[in-house]
Order: sequence, then C-alpha cells, then structure tokens
Amino acid sequence: MLYSLANLPYWIILGFGFVLFILVMATGGGDDELDLEGDADAADLNAGGVLPILLWLGLGRTPLLLLLATDLSLWGLLGWLLNATAGYLLGAMPAQVMGWSGLIFLGSLVVSLYLGALLCRPIGQLLAPFGEDAGGDRLIGCLGTVTSQTLPKLTEGKVGQVDVTDPYNNLVTVSAALPHWATFSPHRGDQVLVIDASDHSYLVIAKDSADEDRWLRQNNSIQDTRS
Repeated sequence: MLYSLANLPYWIILGFGFVLFILVMATGGGDDELDLEGDADAADLNAGGVLPILLWLGLGRTPLLLLLATDLSLWGLLGWLLNATAGYLLGAMPAQVMGWSGLIFLGSLVVSLYLGALLCRPIGQLLAPFGEDAGGDRLIGCLGTVTSQTLPKLTEGKVGQVDVTDPYNNLVTVSAALPHWATFSPHRGDQVLVIDASDHSYLVIAKDSADEDRWLRQNNSIQDTRS
C-alpha cells in the first residue's frame, strides 16, 4: 500500500520539497529571511493577530525557500506514511475527503508545519556549505594537508593536491601550487597555509616555515601602509 495511487498527492508534495531543497543547496541555504521578528517586537503579541502565528510557523526566523522545502518534504513524507499505515489498519486505502483521508491530509500538514519550524534552521546550517563556491576566496587563510607526493611551484606549470578545511569545517580537495618565491617544498602529509587563489588552483606555503614568516611580514607591511 506504500505505492498505491492513493498516495499520489503526497508523492507530488514530496517531489516539490526535494526540488526546493536542490534550489536551497544551489543558493547556499535559501533566500533572505523575512523581517517578521522586528515587526513582532514592535507589536503587542499578547493582543493576538497573525504575527505570532507566522513566527510559530518559522516565518521570519529562517529563509522562506528553506522553510517551504522543509515543510513540503515533511508533509509529503508524513502524509505518505500515515496514509499507508491507515490503509494497512483499515484494510483499504482511505479515499473519502470527509473521512480518514481528509483527516490525514490536514493532520500531516499541521504536524509538518510545526516540525518544519523546529528543524528548518539546523537543516539550513547543514545545507549551506553546498552552495559555497570552492573556487572563491573563502579558503584563503585556511589550513590544509598535502595529499600529492609534493607541491610544485606555480611557474613550473604543474599543480599538486591539498585537502583544506574550509570555514564551515568541511574538507575540500583543491589543486594547489607554491608561489615562485617559496623556499620550502612541502611533501605529502605536511601542513600548508592557503594564501591566494587563481583561476584553476590555489597558492599555498608550508605552515610554520620561513615562507610563512615572510608572507606574514609582507601582509603586515601592506596593512601598515594602508593604515
């Protein structure tokens, strides 16, 4: 009964939820949050109105796209499971809108809205790294570990590989090379520091080396000049 056509509405809802989750991952966590909390602070929530209900549903606390993806996915999944369970218990799939079918449809919606408001923010934190550009500047200043045999200099026209831990604590494998002025060549297992990004690779230097000291001195000099 899990695959009965009576569950088709829940499959469609679940499918819409998955599509929205793909969009969320592509955008790194969804769109901007609606500023309902500020409106709620200005209004008297004890006087009633729709703002307390909207906040209870998660609006204004999490990105709208992520909230819709979570609510629809939960609604489709819960409705599907509850409908199939009712079919097993009753001996036939619920079909009447004014009976078990309608009750399951509305009940799963209410439960999904409540659970979605609770789970939306942690889910968003898990999905946010998927939308980050691994080729951008976000890895500059991060530490990594050499995974290739060695790292060539950029002027040699070759690159090696480095596993870098990004600001979201994700492990990212990138192509990397040493700057032309590097004096120390790290090998597999050595720690490196990402100092710059190019079109197809990153520039790295050995951690706790004379190259790192030189790079830090150069950066400090530049900052002192600007200030």
